[in-house]
Amino acid sequence: MELTTTSRRISRRTGLAALGATVALTLAACGSGDDGVPGADDTGSGDGATTPISVGVIPILDVAPIYLGVEKGFFEEQGLDVTLEPAQGGAAIIPGVTSGQYQFGFSNTTSLLLATDKELGVKVVASGNQATDDPAKDMAGILVPADSDITGPKDLAGKKVAVNTLNNINTTTINKLVRDAGGDPSGIEYVELAFPDIPAAVASGDVDAGQVVEPFVTVGTGQGMTNIGSNYAGVEPGLQVAMYFTSTDYAEQNPDVVEKFTTAMTESLSYAQEHEDETRAVLLTYTKIDEEASQKVVLPQFGKDVDTESVQLLADLGTEDGLFGSAPDLSVLLP
Repeated sequence: MELTTTSRRISRRTGLAALGATVALTLAACGSGDDGVPGADDTGSGDGATTPISVGVIPILDVAPIYLGVEKGFFEEQGLDVTLEPAQGGAAIIPGVTSGQYQFGFSNTTSLLLATDKELGVKVVASGNQATDDPAKDMAGILVPADSDITGPKDLAGKKVAVNTLNNINTTTINKLVRDAGGDPSGIEYVELAFPDIPAAVASGDVDAGQVVEPFVTVGTGQGMTNIGSNYAGVEPGLQVAMYFTSTDYAEQNPDVVEKFTTAMTESLSYAQEHEDETRAVLLTYTKIDEEASQKVVLPQFGKDVDTESVQLLADLGTEDGLFGSAPDLSVLLP
């Protein structure tokens, strides 16, 4: 199983596009503000006019609420016509938002802290997702071969560990787990691999362990690998893994659009949290996991409120590992 990176248009009229379809649509013809970015002034004066917005997302379980919210009409109710633009990851989405390619985006918390440290001008507008409260049953996990001598985080010291991005949320949280278990993470050799490639690398012995998120936790354990626990829930139950954001420029120029997006996104998160069956069903519309897998994967939590304390924890971990020039100012990033 793998996740699709096919870009699709999700409109208020057509709903979710069919799985695997390749659609390249541009925004409907409309006026634009002086900065060329669609905003509140682009809606026209007629009844039923909407504001077109583009949102950069990663086609993983974590963004199920926004797909569900578009499907349920929560954004349409706010007068927003949403285009969801799948991207490889936050590393591509953040510059896409700051450049105006997207008006909003989804990214993990540490990436947003890094952007804040670099003064890229990003502002969180809504929660994204949180870890579960159980390290043994979370949407993230660390896979090792079934016969591995790695039985817990301490054993990762001095080993080769695959992560999807170096010097980011997965390295800092793994380092935290190792330190808390009495080990020294300084000798870990981190290897950067895409999530879909990590289970195979673990199985072949190219790496000693690999950090993955769903559905690859389920894929790996289904192939006989052992999950030694989550580096998210293991560091802090309910860890704030990711958030939705915009650029500070767009937020200043279009405060009403940002407010509408936040309102619709908050409603989407609450709905996804309260309607698990529908959340699992929407996964089939934008990922390539099958129905059986959609019922097996562990979903993250979709709390509507940003957990400021866990954002601070991730800032502290990044500072300890030398990711930032100085300790990030959360007041700059968070609402």
